[in-house]
Amino acid sequence: MSNRKLKVGVIYGGWSNEREISIRSGNNVIQALKNKNYEVVPIDMNKDIADILRKEKIDVAYIILHGAPGEDGSVQGLLELMNIPYTGSGILGSAIALNKIVSKQLFTANNIPTLPYVAVRKNDVISDSLLNKINNLGYPLIVKAYAEGSSIGVVKVDSSEELENMLPDFIEKYKAAVIEKFVKGKDITIGILETKSEIIALPILELRAKNEFYDYEAKYTKGMTEFVLPAELPDDITERAKKIAIEAHKALWCYGVSRVDMIAVDSNLYVLEVNTLPGMTTTSDLPAQAENFGIGFDDLVEKILLSGLEAERL
Repeated sequence: MSNRKLKVGVIYGGWSNEREISIRSGNNVIQALKNKNYEVVPIDMNKDIADILRKEKIDVAYIILHGAPGEDGSVQGLLELMNIPYTGSGILGSAIALNKIVSKQLFTANNIPTLPYVAVRKNDVISDSLLNKINNLGYPLIVKAYAEGSSIGVVKVDSSEELENMLPDFIEKYKAAVIEKFVKGKDITIGILETKSEIIALPILELRAKNEFYDYEAKYTKGMTEFVLPAELPDDITERAKKIAIEAHKALWCYGVSRVDMIAVDSNLYVLEVNTLPGMTTTSDLPAQAENFGIGFDDLVEKILLSGLEAERL
């Protein structure tokens, strides 16, 4: 099927806390596909999505949603039921990667280095023993919502008193949390591109945020973060980081594209999380890494699209 006849539905927007970022990413993807002469159907995700898909009769879906329901396997499940090919990870990989608690469990099970953590769920009793377990991690701590992205629901906590005051409301709002020791190091991220025949770790991007850590403002405000590409790391650590990134991508059953976030503390590397639908805005990490590797934005979008068409997911 030629590019001009392939009808691509770009699913973006949605109703998560990351809607604004998804719209920015989606508009960029739509333009790139038009530049490549595909027939493009913009689909702003809403609860009539099944009716829209039936009406439009698209050949393939390009998913560029951030957060649930696009990044948790829900949309992927719908597309599977409707027999519509789609980009990125499947149902399982999407659900696992968005869940920071399950991701941590799988990193540990697969000997992938990650920071010590305590998971807290909504129905857990915040007892003295649980608080002691958290306190033993050592302060300061980072408290992360278990299923958010774009650094939404990320709070730095400096004392046990501060933790006890904020944790009940945080758990009520986000349902569960991962609590990690806050460490200072180099924030790095590695894009992964996968097809049926190969898997590539893109050049490592180092993120030097002007804020205390790489939060939402630093991530999406021009000038708030310095991109160092490729990252200033010794060659042996660079190669080890790329190897770990591919292992993390595989451990969470990802496919097509992902972005693996890590922190490098001296010679130690720790995987923080894996994002299955990386941002495609003008300040996003993945496009910058791909460009450094020699893949322009339009070609990156097409590469991701074609990997979805050939996918054989488990």
